[in-house]
Amino acid sequence: MGWNTLDDMDLNGKRVLVRVDINVPMEDGRVTDDTRIQRIVPTLKDILKAGGKPILLAHFGRPKGKHVPEMSLRPLVEPIAAAIEAPVMFCADCRGDAARAAVGALPEGSVLLFENTRFQPGEEKNDAELAEEFAELGDVYCNDAFSAAHRAHASTEGVAQLLPSCAGRLMEAELSALESALGDPERPVVAVVGGAKVSTKLDLLSNLIEKVDVLVIGGGMANTFLAASGIDVGKSLCEHDLADTAREIAAKAVQTGCELLLPRDAVVAREFAENAPSETVKTEDVPDDAMILDAGPDSVSHILQVFERAKTVIWNGPLGAFEIAPFDAATNAAAKAAADLTRAGKLITVAGGGDTVAALNKAGAAEDFTYISTAGGAFLEWMEGKTLPGVAALKA
Repeated sequence: MGWNTLDDMDLNGKRVLVRVDINVPMEDGRVTDDTRIQRIVPTLKDILKAGGKPILLAHFGRPKGKHVPEMSLRPLVEPIAAAIEAPVMFCADCRGDAARAAVGALPEGSVLLFENTRFQPGEEKNDAELAEEFAELGDVYCNDAFSAAHRAHASTEGVAQLLPSCAGRLMEAELSALESALGDPERPVVAVVGGAKVSTKLDLLSNLIEKVDVLVIGGGMANTFLAASGIDVGKSLCEHDLADTAREIAAKAVQTGCELLLPRDAVVAREFAENAPSETVKTEDVPDDAMILDAGPDSVSHILQVFERAKTVIWNGPLGAFEIAPFDAATNAAAKAAADLTRAGKLITVAGGGDTVAALNKAGAAEDFTYISTAGGAFLEWMEGKTLPGVAALKA
């Protein structure tokens, strides 16, 4: 592990600046899903237990450097206090005299929440002066927001360069899970990549082909690969202009010894609607007036056979139009199989991405996966092999 954790730091009596992601959904000033708040609880409790004073840096929404009242973090004081079972103070600024006074007045055993860092124009510009002002407010910096680690902002990268820095428990878990999936995984490694378009995942596919043993391609992006191989996909979602790119990726898979798994059969329909009349056909027999909306049972059977041989599965994106029945069948079946193997101790499963999390939750498989990342863009960029500024800044 190339970064410090809370266990490597002396926190007793220290002011600990903690970058967290509490960008939670709100409705009428109330939190509607507190998952992100719950996920920072272990870090905050461990800092308090070690005698440190947690001071929270966080953003909310996209105020673009302006003070937007409806994007204030003030409504999160009570939910955070309830989650960590400790008092939470609030400061209506994150720099200047008010911030310094709030830090100075923070009692032991309490947490301080600063106002939205993105109210500051210098936050997203990684302004050196703002980073220095943050650093003056703490003795130790702890980043527990992997979801913001792909951004070089003053509160994620700038301040980390100025203080002894470490990863929080959530960041530590995220990095450990990703390291076990792509850094030094148990083989064979299978990657499941789905979603609508190849164009959004070119870097991902290119990186995975060099690191995994089997690459399962599903969703709308599989149609582009099928079409590139000469198969008529009817009216299916397909990026025909990326046929050459798809062929290049397929050729690279051959060179690297990565098995590329495309659908063998498909569930097709004439309209994209809940319970639309559908039929299952071989991929080479897709009717001209139909569109592929899910992988068929033969394709699923082949994926399950691959899972049975695998030791590690990385998952990003659904295998079909999982939002509506019956086109959620392939995703549900594959997800449940992966979950069963994980629960039996036969498989390490790491998944991430908005659609992925929603699909695994819908399938009832999420709880049994080894690790599910809610980091979105940061998870994707890590899988693409890119350096994340917020992680690089924590290197021990």
